Amino acid sequence: MPTQNRLYVAATNQHVGKTTCTLGIISALKARNLKVGYCKPVGQEYISLEDGLKADKDALLFARTLHFSLDPPIHSPVILGDGATQAFWDSPSNFAFGQQIVRAGEHFASTDDDWVVFEGTGHPGVGSVVGLSNAVVARLLGARVILIVRGGIGRTIDEATLALALFRQEGIPVEGVIVNKVLPEKLEKIRHYLTKVLSAWGVPLLGVIPYDESMMFPLFEQIRRAVDGRVVFYPEKMENRIAAVVSGSLVASYDLKSQRNLLIVSNALRLPEVLRQMVNLAQNQGISHPDVAGILVTGANDGHPPFQADAFCSAFIEKHQIPVIESNLDTYGAALRINALEIKINTRTPWKVKRAIELVREYVDVDQLIAIMNEHPRR
Repeated sequence: MPTQNRLYVAATNQHVGKTTCTLGIISALKARNLKVGYCKPVGQEYISLEDGLKADKDALLFARTLHFSLDPPIHSPVILGDGATQAFWDSPSNFAFGQQIVRAGEHFASTDDDWVVFEGTGHPGVGSVVGLSNAVVARLLGARVILIVRGGIGRTIDEATLALALFRQEGIPVEGVIVNKVLPEKLEKIRHYLTKVLSAWGVPLLGVIPYDESMMFPLFEQIRRAVDGRVVFYPEKMENRIAAVVSGSLVASYDLKSQRNLLIVSNALRLPEVLRQMVNLAQNQGISHPDVAGILVTGANDGHPPFQADAFCSAFIEKHQIPVIESNLDTYGAALRINALEIKINTRTPWKVKRAIELVREYVDVDQLIAIMNEHPRR
């Protein structure tokens, strides 16, 4: 058996904050002069590397953040991409997913890492179709689990109950719970009641992390992909982050003093009027210009030619170097696509990595986690 502490970070659902918490925990452990390894045993969203290898996107993020050389068989041993589960059940004997995970775990056992942190995938049942639920993977790796849950009380406890049952079925200790994305005004209330419930279950509450709006900011490029947009101006600015979306019809009601990194959404015919309104509004509110990070021109299939800015639009866009995309979707359809975006930390959002580390440092009791793991090692 490995001598290092092995921690598996699981969650009750997708997009609850596994990557955020994993980043923060690893950073906190390293700040205590501990050597920490990382692995994403089962991945779904992947990138293609040289020599035909694939690696989960989160594994690439951690490799770049923690400065290790990404080796897919070690750091991302199993990828369940499109068609993988069908291929498995067409010919199960051709796949050795469990052995691949065990070999990755054996590699870490031969290192001098004090801790190895394994990042889970989706909700605890993800991977069950090929016999690799998060609970089974944690058992194969000899890891103990902490569970990330979304902010709330009733639904949060219901979801945690199901998750804990799956891990306990596999004999895996769940050593603590972190509650993420809690509305700041409900922080103490949720801490109070979840502490009571989890104490009755014998599971420590390790932290309650408030919702941080900046963690949800998309890049303009992510919005472009969501709306199937075409770049018209300043493709080099597609990395601009977007903090708020302004529909052309609602410009007059905006407080531009408190809003930055705006995305303007308007059809081509209305855009000159919308930009003039924004410039006038900024002057009336005592600021030099509205902070526009991008413009989405909608309705490109409504019979008008590809977007061509008039003199006023061109001058405004050029002066502030604002990237512009156009989409065939109408404004309502584009808004639906944007609202449906699930924004994850990735290699192109370094400010989110920094903020994730800060949030865990401030709101999670990592020393308590260390004490729990050290008290009964490899139980």
